[in-house]
Amino acid sequence: MRPSGNPLREASERGDFRKLAGLGKPLPNDAAPYDELWWIKQKMHREGMSALPPALQLCKEAEDAAAAVLEAASESQVRRILGEINTKIAEALRRPPAGPPLNLTPFDLDAELARWREARDPKGA
Repeated sequence: MRPSGNPLREASERGDFRKLAGLGKPLPNDAAPYDELWWIKQKMHREGMSALPPALQLCKEAEDAAAAVLEAASESQVRRILGEINTKIAEALRRPPAGPPLNLTPFDLDAELARWREARDPKGA
C-alpha cells in the first residue's frame, strides 16, 4: 500500500477550504491569555446569553431600554419599551433577585416621553 500524500494539501487543492467561515479574516489575538472556556463564552455571546447575576442583568436591560428610547421612532414605541422594563423592575422590587442590591426604580413615563420629544424637536417647534 502506497502512503498517501499530505491530506491538508490535497483538501486545499480540491477547494475544500474555500467555503469555511472566517476565510480571509484575521486570526484572533494569540497574545491574549488562554481561556479554557473560550468556546462557551463565544456560544453565549452568539446566543445572546448572559452570565451576569439577575440583578446586574436587569440593570443592563434598563440601560439598554434607556438607549432604545432615544432611538424610538414613535411615542407608542417609547411607551412599549418603558412598559416592558418597568414591569420587570416592579417584579424585581417585589421579589429581589439574587446578586447585588437592586438600585433601580421604574422609569417615569411622562418625564421620559418629554425627554424623547425634546430630543426629536430641540427647538420646541
